[in-house]
Amino acid sequence: MLKIRLNIILTALAFLILSNFQLQVFADILYLKNGRNIEGLIKKESADEVDLEISFGSMKFSRKQIERIVRSSSEEAASIRQEWADEKSKVQERAEEAALRREHEPKQVSVDKQSGHVKVITTLNNKVKANLILDTGASLIILSNKIAKDLGMDTDVKGGKSIELMLADGRKTEARMVILESVSVQDSEVKNIEAAILPENENTAIPEDGLLGMSFLKKFNFKIDQKYDKLILEKL
Repeated sequence: MLKIRLNIILTALAFLILSNFQLQVFADILYLKNGRNIEGLIKKESADEVDLEISFGSMKFSRKQIERIVRSSSEEAASIRQEWADEKSKVQERAEEAALRREHEPKQVSVDKQSGHVKVITTLNNKVKANLILDTGASLIILSNKIAKDLGMDTDVKGGKSIELMLADGRKTEARMVILESVSVQDSEVKNIEAAILPENENTAIPEDGLLGMSFLKKFNFKIDQKYDKLILEKL
């Protein structure tokens, strides 16, 4: 009975050792003449050089640098490439999670308060800077005709979709509806956002270059720090 148990134990140990051996995966190894050795997968090679792929890039070696090469099998190479792909995917996921956390962190933006207005420097479509007045009473971003032309937009109300706006003095006017590719206040960005362009004869109806309305602001928890003249934006 003892002998049978001993045979079972020895068989199990042998199986574990063999399994562990089979699980080991070896890469291509370049043994260099300077005593170093580099592991990776040979991407391509010629009579003059060897291009060795490593997990996040590649390295080139002259044949004159190489003492000898130990090559992996095709199965080992496939397994290693899968490991690299898995690791790159994990790194990408961590980077995306970190970027998302940074995006949703509260950000403080300096503002300029003049005559009761809060002026915010805004970048439109990643190319034109505009001084917009923060206005929670405006349902959209409202742009002056001039700043819209700086963006290269068609400002003709009759040429597209329009919206009726109520101006500060109670008058009503037709404005052209547009979609801005990007609206950024410092590091806080919103893409594909609705805005309206005032007709040219109404440029003086709004201060500065326009109004930063709720089509942008509704994407954030926001507040004004009156003491330090800061707009605090926390993306929802």
